[in-house]
This record gives sequence, C-alpha cells and structure tokens, in this order.
Amino acid sequence: MKLLSGNSNRTLSQAIATHLDMPLTKAQVKRFADNEVFAVIEENVRGEDVFILQSTSYPANDNLMELLIMTDALVRASAKRITAVMPYFGYARQDRKTGGRTPISAKLVANLITRAGADRVLTMDLHAGQIQGFFDIPTDNLLATPVLAQDIRENYPRGELMIVSPDVGGVVRARSLAKRLDADLAIVDKRRAKAGESEVMNIIGDVEGRRCILFDDIVDSGGTLVNAAQALMDKGAVEVSAYISHGVLSGPAVQRVTDGPLKELVITDSIEQPHEVLTCPKIRTVSVAPLIGEAIRRIANEESVSKLFD
Repeated sequence: MKLLSGNSNRTLSQAIATHLDMPLTKAQVKRFADNEVFAVIEENVRGEDVFILQSTSYPANDNLMELLIMTDALVRASAKRITAVMPYFGYARQDRKTGGRTPISAKLVANLITRAGADRVLTMDLHAGQIQGFFDIPTDNLLATPVLAQDIRENYPRGELMIVSPDVGGVVRARSLAKRLDADLAIVDKRRAKAGESEVMNIIGDVEGRRCILFDDIVDSGGTLVNAAQALMDKGAVEVSAYISHGVLSGPAVQRVTDGPLKELVITDSIEQPHEVLTCPKIRTVSVAPLIGEAIRRIANEESVSKLFD
C-alpha cells in the first residue's frame, strides 16, 4: 500500500500517514508558468495499491485537475489499484438539475474521476448520498457523525441537548445524531430567496431552555447557520452551537460566525483552513484522520468498511 498526497490538504494527509504509521509516497505536484498542473511520482508504484489523498475544495478546479493528473500518472506507472480518497467532494451540491438548461456537475466530476483511471472512491459526508450512484466504481461514503458525536459527549451535558437540523433536507442526518446522543430533535424551516441567502421562517419543536446544536454537512457563507442560530435564540434557547462536517467558509463566513450568536462552530479537517479560520476563537476543528486512516487500512486489507458507521 502507498499513500500519495496532492496539495489540497497536506496537513490531513500527513495526519492520516501518521495514523497508519507509514510515509507519504515521494511525488511532486507543481505548476508550470501558465498554471498547467504537472505531476511526477518519484517512487516505484508498479503493482501497488495506491491511495490518492485529495479534497476538491477551494480552488476546486485546480485541486480536481491535480487529482485527475495524479490518477493518470499512476495508471501509466502500472499501479494495481487506485483509490481516490476525497474527504471533501467538490461540486456535490450540483447533484440535480435546478432549472432548464443547467448541468448535473456532480455526475460530470464522477465521470472524469472514473475515466481518469480510478478504481475506487473513498469520500466523507456527501451532500447527497445518491451521488454514490453517479460512480460506476465502488464508492464508500464515510460518516463524520461518530467522530462529532463523541466530541459532543465530551463537551456538552446530555440532559439539556437539542439537535437541530438547519433545513428540512438535513432532517435524516440530524435525526441520526440525535439518536446516537439520545437527544431531542428540532427543525428550522427556512425559505431561500436566492443562492447564498436564506430567510428563517419557523422553528419546528420546543427549544426554550435547551442547549441547541445545529448539525449539517456543509457551511459555506454562514448565512443559514447564523440566521438559524438567531431564530433559535429568539425562541428561548439557552445557547446555540454548530457541528458541521465540511467548513467551506467562503466570503464573510468567519466574520459572521465571530459577530453572530453562535457559541462555537465545530468543523472537521476535511478542508485545509486558512489562518483566519484557525485563529478564530469561535471555530474549533476535530480531526477525521483516524476515521479515514482506518477506512484506508480496511480497504487495503479487504475488510469491512461499513463497521465504521456504527
């Protein structure tokens, strides 16, 4: 088995390698003067089981091209099996047609990865679980829920907890966490006027006097989270925190979290964060390196991955 890392999240890649007690494969992934991506694998990988560690986060197109080009390099170097390990799968929010003459970009990206030569995909908390069906190769969608649930147990008293889905679409995800923690569930009913903006309309459930935890897969601009947190506080919640799998945190997100009513925002390290996020006193990171590392070990040893969902 060999681990190959792109440039999108070197910190997580190194943490996964440390967990597996093995070094990252020597390779160079760099840019030419015109920003073309060039990759060279500096170790023999013939007949090896290779795992490429690469989130397709910002800049999404550059990181995606790195993944495709590294995959092609491995195919031409006669690697036995290539697994694309994508802690964060970019373009996942474009999983259906939202209107006339619009693309399904998640399917296009799945086709690109497959045609590049990947034999398997390992990802985490897809925005929509059915994206697994976009791939014509085996695809494992890990859940960060067990890791985040353990962090909640260690930091929040159980009796007053209320798990809250920030929208109707995330109810299944939030219910899963609530069941693990034996906590109650509430739902924020919101109406989105246009992309990037949301208007909170109603709270389904009694949150008065409760410590609320908003639970979702992606936080992007932060508008939905901050509006939902404010609505919960207005309904009598004692405090509101948020646990999110993927911290995209674009634009004014960090400022919104800092100035807003959230007690804290907890994210995983699926996306490498800039300095402003790492130094924000209201944002905390939980590592998923042991989870992904264990999944890689199980795949390499032909063991069950589904046990990691328990």
